[in-house]
Amino acid sequence: MVPVPDRFRSVAIWLLISAIARLSHGDEAELPDQADPPQRIFRTAEMADAVMGVPQSAGMEPLAGDECAGGRCEEALLSAVIHSDSSDTESQNFTVTETEPAKTYKVNCERRNITGIERFTVQLLNASQDLMDLLNANSSECSLVLFYTTWCQFSANLAPHFNALPRVFPSMHFLALDASQHSSLSTRFGTVAVPNILLFQGAKPMARFNQTDRTLETLTSFITNQTGFEASPDQTVRDEDRVGPLPAVPVKSIDWLFVFSVLFISSFTLYAILCTDSIRWLIPGPDHEHQD
Repeated sequence: MVPVPDRFRSVAIWLLISAIARLSHGDEAELPDQADPPQRIFRTAEMADAVMGVPQSAGMEPLAGDECAGGRCEEALLSAVIHSDSSDTESQNFTVTETEPAKTYKVNCERRNITGIERFTVQLLNASQDLMDLLNANSSECSLVLFYTTWCQFSANLAPHFNALPRVFPSMHFLALDASQHSSLSTRFGTVAVPNILLFQGAKPMARFNQTDRTLETLTSFITNQTGFEASPDQTVRDEDRVGPLPAVPVKSIDWLFVFSVLFISSFTLYAILCTDSIRWLIPGPDHEHQD
């Protein structure tokens, strides 16, 4: 029989040999296999294709690895998308600009000959002049005609702005007539209130100015939109425009036509009242005898 100390000694030696063998086996498992090729890790599939020699898809550009560090790939991708959208928008806007048709105007006016004319002003019609004699029916030149009255405050407020128009549009005619002196023309062109402004081409009325804000700016915009004429740079109301030819201060006078109209209406109303049957019993006469 083997003594006890020798038996323990044999067991210890066996355990030591087993531990050494196990440690040697573990080191060999952790060592990489030299026969296998090294495996490389890439950030994107595009980078892997570029390094490994695989052809990239058409139209795709690989992002550099440094640009993708710290979230910068998202910024680069966002910039590319914004740039692409901006390019598409500019292309669409350019296409719309090319296909947009030229603006057409309602009145195709012919520019008048201004050779030798030094001062442009409004032409006032007196009671004996006819508007149709001043408007050339065979011409395509345009005229702006104002129907006004001397006693109207609104006409007086408009006067300085209308007096400045011939200087702003020298290629047009500007006329003004007193509606109370040309009642037939007022009725013919539907002038029920003053001031009334009409745009004529030759002798034909083409447009009516219907804005309540009657200033040089609104009148200039109206003429430009209707005819396409460009206004001159001098678009200010001067002191001389407040002097004439249109009066800028209303003239207080008696409107005899209005007075006769009131008298006629009053006389007719009184006559109608006296002829009614309900009023006859108030008038004493032979047919009205009192009975006791």
